[in-house]
Amino acid sequence: MAHSDDPVAQFLSPAVTASKVARIRRLAADPNPRIRESAALSYHAPIEVYEQLSRDSDAGVRACIAKNEHVPCDILSRLADDPDERVRGFVALNFFVPNEAMERLATDPSVVVRGLVDWKASLRDEEPALAV
Repeated sequence: MAHSDDPVAQFLSPAVTASKVARIRRLAADPNPRIRESAALSYHAPIEVYEQLSRDSDAGVRACIAKNEHVPCDILSRLADDPDERVRGFVALNFFVPNEAMERLATDPSVVVRGLVDWKASLRDEEPALAV
């Protein structure tokens, strides 16, 4: 192994290979929803895997997709209308959600989801005060 003077370089994840992507695809197809959640949280899943898992029958799998910052915006936007409150809540917390989806979530029937939208907006409002 080549030595680097950068200490962070010693702890980088291995490169994403075809076999790693194939393993994510197998995880996404597993009958156990907890295993599919693992695939949903992957930063290296192909877009079609994110799409497939965003339509999973298990709300826990969809919630993992909703909190993954590498999931495309169009999938996150669709999940803003998910029937499960937990999924919509994780969409509200994801910093990469399109504004139009956040606007819909701001009027969500769930007080919890609306509260998460308000909390996230308050963080944005505090940012200038935190800058030094």
